[in-house]
Amino acid sequence: MKEALLQSLQNLRANKLRSFLTMFGILWGMVSVVVLSAMGEGFQRGNEAVLRELGKNIGIIWGGRTSMQAGGERAGRIINLTLEDARAFETESSMVAVVSPELQRGAVKVKSAYNDATAGLMGIEPQYQEIRTIELEYGRNFTPLDEEQVSRVAIVGFDMAEQLFGKRNILGEQISLNGIAYTIVGKIRKKNQDSNYSGPDNNKIFVPFAAMARDMPRRDAQDGVLSDIIVAPKDWVVEQLPTVLDKRSGRIEDLTWPLEANLRAILARRHGFDPSDKQAMPMWDTSLNTLMFDRMIGHMKVFFSVVGIVTLALGGIGVMNIMLIAVKERTKEIGVRKALGATTNHIQRQFFLEGFFLTMISGGTGMLLAVGLCSLVNMLPLPTRFAGMIISWQIATLSLCMLVAVGVVTSTYPARRAAELPPVEALRFEM
Repeated sequence: MKEALLQSLQNLRANKLRSFLTMFGILWGMVSVVVLSAMGEGFQRGNEAVLRELGKNIGIIWGGRTSMQAGGERAGRIINLTLEDARAFETESSMVAVVSPELQRGAVKVKSAYNDATAGLMGIEPQYQEIRTIELEYGRNFTPLDEEQVSRVAIVGFDMAEQLFGKRNILGEQISLNGIAYTIVGKIRKKNQDSNYSGPDNNKIFVPFAAMARDMPRRDAQDGVLSDIIVAPKDWVVEQLPTVLDKRSGRIEDLTWPLEANLRAILARRHGFDPSDKQAMPMWDTSLNTLMFDRMIGHMKVFFSVVGIVTLALGGIGVMNIMLIAVKERTKEIGVRKALGATTNHIQRQFFLEGFFLTMISGGTGMLLAVGLCSLVNMLPLPTRFAGMIISWQIATLSLCMLVAVGVVTSTYPARRAAELPPVEALRFEM
């Protein structure tokens, strides 16, 4: 084997230019496979990160206005959401994992010891923080005890904290919300949020739901009326969405999603409207956004992978072609070696190793170049929904397996052609 390896390398060095040009096809194919796969992975992870900033699979429910007559009630009636509606979703729906009511006020005067501002104020319950990705740079989240004791505590968005306190640590600082003192218990990390339903979280202040309902209820609605209700579906509900989408007939906008239909039926019983009246309970289900983006990114990854595989396969065809030419050029050499006692297996192994080495050396070089290129791209400013060129272990394993497969396939046929040459005919061959 050692002799076969050395002779294979010598034969490759003997035809440097041809070997280099042949290697370039495999090298470029390997670069294409790794770079395109890494690009697809980067888009997928970047998209997942952006969706998670709002809440990857959540539903935002608002009160609407009826568009149908039901139970003797006229169309056009306003449906106001209440805390009891949120509790009904929690107890009556088998599809919901988490429910949180929400109160909003859009222009609350905020003062600190250093500056003042106008901020969006949100009243939330503790479970809201998990499903809406309210993650802290430091401090603590709201607890059930804060809600029970109606504590005047606040969590401040990153940009709002910078406006009110600059670069100072804000933990334990006092702020005035419409003249009422609240103590800051946490600062939200900087969020890269490109979608929202009431403004970016970086500019908001969050307080316990009970405290806001007592101190600063909505001015544009009766007491007890919520701004919206946030729900997180159970995993099995999300998992069945692809099936629902695949069975659609007509526009996606006309589909009735299972979670939405379930919650609307509960609300319809409580408020006396037709369960099929979509305008009575508008809902934004981000699970659909997640599903559509995942499918789009999935198709893009498949396309990138196919392009890379085809490029690598073309490089493999180049290797096979060059090896067949080498077999023809060295026909007399093969005859002499067989006449001196070389077996069919010796000849086949020799040509197989030459083709395989050619493939593996060029493919390994391509892998290193691809890793370097991905590292350079990751040093540049990246767009929001792109996490960079990410080479996962799955990508690396797939690329290496494909490289070995191409090497074996493209080297086997020329090697067999060489091994099957009859010694007498090979010795008679003239170039």
